[in-house]
Amino acid sequence: MALGRRVEQQRPLFVVADELPKSDGHPFYRRLNALLADAGFDRWIEEQCKPYYAAVMGRPSIPPGVFFRMMFVGFFEGIGSLRQIAWRCSDSLAVREFLGLPLTQRAPDDSSLTVIRQRFPVELFEEVFRFMILIARKKKLLQGKRIAVDATNLEANAAMRSIVSREEGVTWQRYLRELAAKEGITHASAEDARRLDRSRGDKKVSNRDWVSPSDPDSRIARMKDGRTHLAYKAEHAVDLESEIIVAATLHPADASDAQTLPDTLVRAQTNLELAGSTSSVAELVADKGYHAAATIEWCNRIGIRTYIPERMDRRQRRWTDKPAEFQTAVYGNRRRVGRAKGRRLQRQRSERIERSFAHACNSGGLRRMTVRGLEESNKRYLLHIAGQNLGILMRKLFGIGTPREWGAWSKWLRSAHQALLAILAAVITAVRRIADRTRRTDEIDRATTCGG
Repeated sequence: MALGRRVEQQRPLFVVADELPKSDGHPFYRRLNALLADAGFDRWIEEQCKPYYAAVMGRPSIPPGVFFRMMFVGFFEGIGSLRQIAWRCSDSLAVREFLGLPLTQRAPDDSSLTVIRQRFPVELFEEVFRFMILIARKKKLLQGKRIAVDATNLEANAAMRSIVSREEGVTWQRYLRELAAKEGITHASAEDARRLDRSRGDKKVSNRDWVSPSDPDSRIARMKDGRTHLAYKAEHAVDLESEIIVAATLHPADASDAQTLPDTLVRAQTNLELAGSTSSVAELVADKGYHAAATIEWCNRIGIRTYIPERMDRRQRRWTDKPAEFQTAVYGNRRRVGRAKGRRLQRQRSERIERSFAHACNSGGLRRMTVRGLEESNKRYLLHIAGQNLGILMRKLFGIGTPREWGAWSKWLRSAHQALLAILAAVITAVRRIADRTRRTDEIDRATTCGG
């Protein structure tokens, strides 16, 4: 066979449609499209988006079904950046088949995705999130009685070196140079200022004093790996029976867990009711960061049994400055946590809700936000978690939750098939050897008998 060489050729003026490359589509995306079509997602989302477009004037926009599918692709492919999502959707024939884009049409770019996201209010994204919960309810996969809540920090799209003081607007670099001048270092360079910053022991950066001019909603927080970044706090409410995320909210990173818990619970209950669920939240499981007497009493007052462990405290609690209902609620929660059921629920919480963050932030590619502002970040995160709920539905219905998992499962099936064929061949070979040995033994016995 001769070596082929690539030659630059002029593109033909006309291309026959039958000669265009075609794709049968990815098996996972084909089944996901069938699931969305069965739920009537495209017609529903077009009706929801109609008020935000002109009635007659203007050229047709990007179909809403295409936009929201592209956002779901961000989770399924583990991509957090809109630019990378647009590139992936333009490059992959299987993804284009999922979006319903012909080869003669360009895929939307990241600037178009940004304009569409800014056009829609956050309430529309909440409706899309609830629609996925509605599908789970129709498939009889949603319970909603036992909820686990937890939170994690997401890195904001802003740098710590860009923060300024709230009162005077002084940059961090100028603040360090002023400290260096007080220490007697004149004409300090940027490296000298950083070296001084690392060596001083009273270093404190408070959200009351410093803010990011590019993303004022972000807050200075410590991440799970120990680094300090501008961040948001993402909070999930997960149904422990089905692992469906019934509420996903973003808050400032300096908001305490006990402060944000009521808002997340109200959103979870609202999403369940609007999805047509007849069940209401009856039990709440959380870690010790959510333990506060006022919060537990509030849950007890609205009929939710809490399973929240207490922090280790050597001092004895004082109830003289609190209402009697606080003491009753805290002691009731303490009894429930100490029972076997409470320990079992804590094990389920640590397993399933941590898994939701691992899928959304680590394998889902959204540990760092790529948009700015609390409202825009909420929009992006809601669609990401809506895609995660779709993946959970696919895993419950078909056993596969992501395209990569489909590929890994297919590879495992091929390996298992090859191993089974090898075992079958070995068994057949062994049976043949035994049969040959038995035949030879019979021939020897007959020969011996005839000779005798």
